[in-house]
Amino acid sequence: MAKLTKKAKPLATAIDRDKLYGINEAIDLARANATSKFDETIEVALNLGVDPRHADQMVRGVVTLPKGTGKTVRVGVFAKGAKAEEALAAGADVVGAEDLMEIVQGGKIDFDRCIATPDMMGVVGRLGKILGPKGLMPNPKLGTVTMNVAQAVKDAKGGQIEYRVEKAGIIHSGIGKASFPAEDLRANFDALVDAVVKAKPSGAKGKYVRKVAVSSTMGAGIKVDTAEVSAA
Repeated sequence: MAKLTKKAKPLATAIDRDKLYGINEAIDLARANATSKFDETIEVALNLGVDPRHADQMVRGVVTLPKGTGKTVRVGVFAKGAKAEEALAAGADVVGAEDLMEIVQGGKIDFDRCIATPDMMGVVGRLGKILGPKGLMPNPKLGTVTMNVAQAVKDAKGGQIEYRVEKAGIIHSGIGKASFPAEDLRANFDALVDAVVKAKPSGAKGKYVRKVAVSSTMGAGIKVDTAEVSAA
């Protein structure tokens, strides 16, 4: 473990690992602990009462963070003709069809989000083993297989993120940068939690939101009192 700087020591010891903090206090602490030279991401971990190995307990969806992510999102679109032109006009970074498929097959993936028109899914399907493990496979349920490519590109660029429960029943998601005002991080936190709560699957039993923690990229986790998380 790296030695703490004189500046970081008092901040790091300010976190009581056994205490449950209020949401605003946890966000303030996470920002204070973001002492790296780069602008750290403020992250949320939601431990849910689900087993994602069962189809009726899977939690996955998209949510638009009202204050944005603080990241530049590169968007790739599989489309032809007028739809390709629409995507470019909306700000897509990479647009193509079979030519883009060949680029991806060659190992170059120059985008963070992938959108496709329905007629291109035959082409995109051949990239399942490449895009799937990276979480980039377009999906109609997530709005990334659509004829309205312009809106999908704008959403992706405008703060829309995808969340997905991992094997251990945990959702990890960034809610902005440490440089964001605390109230902006709180607004993004509330939007994420609200979306996850609304996405509660039919197979979930008992308490749904079991644990919540906030941290910065390099900082320690700060436990949040789940009583503050509405409808949990």
